[in-house]
Amino acid sequence: MDKVRIGIIGVGYLGTQHARILSYLEGAELKGVADIDLKKSMVIGNRHGVSYCQNFTDMLDEIDAAIVATPTSEHFTITERLLKEGKSVLVEKPMTDTVAQAEKLVSLAKKNKLVFQVGHLERFNPAVEALQDLISEPKFIEVQRLGSFSARSLDTNVVLDLMIHDLDIILDLIQDDVKVIRSSGIHVLSEKFDIANARLEFESGCVATLTASRVHQGKVRNLRIFEPTAYYSIDYIDQAVKVFPLNGRQTDIKDLKIKKEEPLKKELQNFIQCIGDGKIRKVSGEEGLRALRLAHKVLAEIET
Repeated sequence: MDKVRIGIIGVGYLGTQHARILSYLEGAELKGVADIDLKKSMVIGNRHGVSYCQNFTDMLDEIDAAIVATPTSEHFTITERLLKEGKSVLVEKPMTDTVAQAEKLVSLAKKNKLVFQVGHLERFNPAVEALQDLISEPKFIEVQRLGSFSARSLDTNVVLDLMIHDLDIILDLIQDDVKVIRSSGIHVLSEKFDIANARLEFESGCVATLTASRVHQGKVRNLRIFEPTAYYSIDYIDQAVKVFPLNGRQTDIKDLKIKKEEPLKKELQNFIQCIGDGKIRKVSGEEGLRALRLAHKVLAEIET
């Protein structure tokens, strides 16, 4: 397979990390970067020895695919243009501002037979991947995703900024429909919700509680899943999984052996492989849409 020629649109923090990895990743050729701030574009372009521009349309003839890492409000317009031009796309989460926009993009990608994926990075965390073969009968799920405030998050609320990661993971793990949603949120440092809590009841009877905050001192990324015979404690940051059998014997507690890897690298490898063989893998546009729909339902409940 020839190398996939990739351009990056938006070189803030995330776009810069994409450029770092794509500059050496096997199967990929970083062709150029674009940013409305030409100085940023120039710095990253020169760093990796590739072309740079202010308007992403200037590099359309040079690329097969693109990474969209701009503010969320720009995702729809840019991604729609790329898909219409026949380019495969990996767009950072949340994929769009609205569900209707996301539906249009999913439909367009399908019509043009293009790879369209959403940057739900935690799905590529080795600790999360290890759960796929372990979870069979989840009864209760508890999530904490806490972090300090970042100015780059001002364009969206904490549900779409942070909680959506865990909504996506839970939907992927248990493959069930949500029956009841109870949620609440508050403003602290911005005009948007900075802290949110949600309680989800699924058709199977499983209950999930999620807390997301971007006004916390330090960073916490924990997931706990309880089943009839054991519960699993996952630390996203340390990429660690601890298993606690519910038989009362401390000697049976074990730490799973996890091969630590950079999730963003795995995500980009997945994207390139999908383009190469045309097979659908995680995280598809449809999966991103599924998580976005649930996130907006959580927000709607907060508003009421």
